[in-house]
Amino acid sequence: MPPNTPPRVAFQGEPGAFSHSAARKLLGESIKLHPRPTFKEVFEALDKAEAEYAVIPMENTLHGSVHENYDNLLDYNFVIAGETSIRISHQLIALPGVSLRQIRRALSHPVALNQCKKFFERHRRIQPAPYYDTAGSVKALAENQFRDTAAIASRIAAETYGGVILKENIEDIRENFTRFFLLTKQKRLLRPAQGEPKTSIVFSTVNRSGALFRALACFSLRDLNLTKIESRPLRGKPWEYFFYVDFLGSAEDEIVRNALTNLKECTEFLKLLGSYYPTP
Repeated sequence: MPPNTPPRVAFQGEPGAFSHSAARKLLGESIKLHPRPTFKEVFEALDKAEAEYAVIPMENTLHGSVHENYDNLLDYNFVIAGETSIRISHQLIALPGVSLRQIRRALSHPVALNQCKKFFERHRRIQPAPYYDTAGSVKALAENQFRDTAAIASRIAAETYGGVILKENIEDIRENFTRFFLLTKQKRLLRPAQGEPKTSIVFSTVNRSGALFRALACFSLRDLNLTKIESRPLRGKPWEYFFYVDFLGSAEDEIVRNALTNLKECTEFLKLLGSYYPTP
């Protein structure tokens, strides 16, 4: 890519989605957006070099892990180059000149609608209307010039499509965050000015007593702090699992290299997904 060329970033949804906000936080304002309808198409865009980076949600503090993307990490040979989290704050957005009393329905993704139940209880004349994407719902307002319809989405979605925020922060729970990974084909550790690195791996063990205990002991014996462990079915082997693990430390560190060498000896499969620095 020529110097000073904005990086191309693939993400799921429309411009103005929360993934768009995560991409700007990870890579800055000067990015070229490559939105895709599905997570699979985001991975395909990176695989086919239609983008240099992909930003994907991995976990939400209210709804848990995005299992599809854990499976995609295994299916594609990409590197996790960064991580950040975004607070999910929902705004009621309408076209300019439309007042709250005119609104009779609110479009948004079903998950977003579900996170705003108390708002709908207080405003019973407004009916929730499921839509494929939060930012896409604001785009639909602009394209169709709806005067009796609002959308529930992010501030950046309102800015992107010229919407006006009628009600701010209408989500039921403020402590609502989504964690995003930055993926790339470049096998390098992105270094910030400060912070502690993390490493993500996936492995499987033989299906026998104590196998997982011995695998996790590779970390505990070296005082490596595990920050997350996620299991996913091992396709074709009923009741066997892949284990995705995040821990503090870099694969460039000797202690981590020793732990991974030890882990390889007691697992059937081991893949390093990346070492990276979280962006606060």
